[in-house]
Amino acid sequence: MNSRLILASASPTRREILSAAKITFQSIAPNVDEDIVKRKLLRDGAVASAVASALAEQKALDVSASMGTVGDDTLVLGADQVLVCDGELFSKAEDLMQASHCLKRFRGRKHELISAMALVRKGVTEWLYFESAELWVRDFSDVFLEEYLEKEGDNILGSVGCYRIEGRGAQLFEKIIGDQFTIRGLPLVPLLGALRVRGIVPK
Repeated sequence: MNSRLILASASPTRREILSAAKITFQSIAPNVDEDIVKRKLLRDGAVASAVASALAEQKALDVSASMGTVGDDTLVLGADQVLVCDGELFSKAEDLMQASHCLKRFRGRKHELISAMALVRKGVTEWLYFESAELWVRDFSDVFLEEYLEKEGDNILGSVGCYRIEGRGAQLFEKIIGDQFTIRGLPLVPLLGALRVRGIVPK
């Protein structure tokens, strides 16, 4: 297995998932303005899954292009996640005040998380995949929300849903349908299958 894997992301959660699965990789943050790409896609009428897939692919293509011939045999993994609630597409909160507003919007409602991945080599997309999960947020109290924001702090700003399902964020929900890796932003099982085919992990 001579191929190398690059994760086109600065996400600590995605790095944790790959590391826990004992996958050898390097991480390079892409230079992609997600807001500009997202606004253009939405203006063109793209659905949420198409937005997530396009962003994941764009990140992988950006890092692949930046490597030039040095990365000829390198596989680049791009990933992105979007959240849809009541037909509205949500972005990551910029601060805790905005996180509070988002969580109040989600309270007592169902939302969908869509996680997309792309594998790119030499500027060519070899694999594109997305998966979704449905989550029902319970009707939590304002007291709970205040305590949650105080204890979680800026850590939740890295998640589009303002929660970490693997931690205290699990307390926000009354029902969940979907894979935990998908909720965390990197559907691991299908990714492992794609990496196995390409010689990154053993068969």
